Amino acid sequence: MKSSGLARRVAAFGATSAVLAAMVTGLAAAPAQAATTATAGTASTAGAKSTGKPSIAITTPKASVRNYEGSCPATVNFSATIGVKLKGKTTVAWRWLHGDGSKSKVQTKKVSGNGVKKINVRQSLTFKGNVKGWEALEVLGPKNVKSKKSYFSVTCEDKGNDDGGLREADYDKVSARAWAHPDEYVGPCTPGDKIDFTGVIRVNSPRWVHYRWILNGDVVDGGKVKVWNSRKVGFGFSPRSSHRGWAVLETLGRGATESNRVGYKVWCKGDGGHHETKVSVSTPTTGTNHNTCAVGANATISSNGRGRVEYVWSVNGKVVDSGSTYFGGAGSKSVELNEQSLSGDAAKGGTVSIAISGPNNRDSASQSYAACNKPEPGATSVKVSVSAVHDQSTCKDGKGSTINATATITVNGAAKNVVVQLWSEVGGFSKNVTLDFDKAGSQTVSYSLPAAGTNGIHAKATLAGGASDSSLATYGDHCPAAEKEAPAGA
Repeated sequence: MKSSGLARRVAAFGATSAVLAAMVTGLAAAPAQAATTATAGTASTAGAKSTGKPSIAITTPKASVRNYEGSCPATVNFSATIGVKLKGKTTVAWRWLHGDGSKSKVQTKKVSGNGVKKINVRQSLTFKGNVKGWEALEVLGPKNVKSKKSYFSVTCEDKGNDDGGLREADYDKVSARAWAHPDEYVGPCTPGDKIDFTGVIRVNSPRWVHYRWILNGDVVDGGKVKVWNSRKVGFGFSPRSSHRGWAVLETLGRGATESNRVGYKVWCKGDGGHHETKVSVSTPTTGTNHNTCAVGANATISSNGRGRVEYVWSVNGKVVDSGSTYFGGAGSKSVELNEQSLSGDAAKGGTVSIAISGPNNRDSASQSYAACNKPEPGATSVKVSVSAVHDQSTCKDGKGSTINATATITVNGAAKNVVVQLWSEVGGFSKNVTLDFDKAGSQTVSYSLPAAGTNGIHAKATLAGGASDSSLATYGDHCPAAEKEAPAGA
C-alpha cells in the first residue's frame, strides 16, 4: 500500500496527518494485523452466511472500545468468530479488511470433524492520533464471505492545550493548485525558452511548509516557505525536444497534499526542424586490478534532450551488466562497470564494450584492457641442500687439493634479498651471496674451496622475513688410488 494512496484514503474518513504518520510507520513495521493502521471496528452482532457445504458464518467484529477518548497512543482490540459447518476436514483462510482499503496478511487454520466448528480470531491496532474508521473480516476459503463493517473512533485528549474545541485535523488543512504557462509551446527549443509552472499553497493557519515539484515523475525543485494564508512557488525548465508532459506540486509533512496534475505540450520547430533527442557514449576507461585479477570500467553517456537511455556492458563479447539512466534535459552522466573477475584467456587481456540505446538512436564504444599480472605470493619458507666432491683434476697421490661444492636454495614463493652463507667446517673459507626469486622455485650456487683440513661444507639461506634453513655436506677421499709400478720382468 503506497503512502500517498493511504493519505488520500485516510483523509476520506477524517484521519489526521499524525494518524497518517502512525499508519505509515505501522505498515513498515509488520505483523500485518497490527501494521495496517487505517481502521478498527466496534462490536456488533449479526453475521454473513454462504450457501453450500461446508457453510461459513462470521460475526461482526467487536472492538474492545467502540468510541475511545483519552491519552494516545491508544490500542484497540478486535475480535470475531468464524463458524464452519462441515463433515470431514477443510482449511479456513481469512484476513482483516481496514477502512483505508488495505488488508492484513492471510491467516489459515485446519479444522475437521462433523457439525459446526468455531474459530476465534483477534487483532490489535494502535493509534497515535484521532481517527474514525471501520474493520471487517473476510473469509477467503473454503467460501468467500465478508462480515458486516464495525465502525469505531479514537479521540486523543491533549489536556495541556486549550484549543477552543478545534480538532487536531483543523490544524492540518493544506491545499495546493498549479498552472503551466504556456501549457503549449511551439518554436525553437533553445536555452532560455522556458515553460514556467506556478503553484499556490494555502493553509488555514500560519506555518512553515515543505514542498516539492514533480516533473514527469522526477523531483526537480523544492524548498521550505513560511505561509501565512497563501504563498506562490514555481519553477521553469527549457525543453530540448518535442514531447508531452505533466507537473504536480506536492506539500510534505503535516497536512501533506498534492495539487492538480498540470499537462503541457512542446513542439520544437524553427531551429532546423523537429528536434530529436540524440545520445552518445565516450570510449570507456578501463582498469585492471592485478591483485584480484579483475577489470572495471567507466564511460560517459551524453544526451541533447530528455529521455531514458539503456546501456549494456560486455567483456570480450559477453554481456556482464546492464542498466538505465534518465535525462531530464541535455547533459552527461557517468556510468560504471563494477570489477569483473578474469580467468582463462580473459586474464591475458581483452576488450570492454558499452552499447547504449536512446529514444531515437544507438551508440557504442570499446576499449582494451591490460592482462592480469597477478603478483606471486611472497615466500614463507626456504630449503637448503649442499653437495661436495673432490675435483678429480686436482688429484695427486690419491688426494685432491680442491673441493667442488653446490648449494641448492628452494623457496615457496617470490622473495627478494635471500642471503646465502657458505663456509667450511675448518680451513677458514666463507662466502656470502644474495639471491632474488620472482616466483617459487630453486637456484643453485656453485663454488670451489681448498680441501686441506676440510671435511664438511655448510650452507645457510635466510629470507627477509626471518625464515631460514641450513645444510651440511660431508665427503671422503674420492680420488682414485695411485697406480703402483709393475715389478721388473713381470
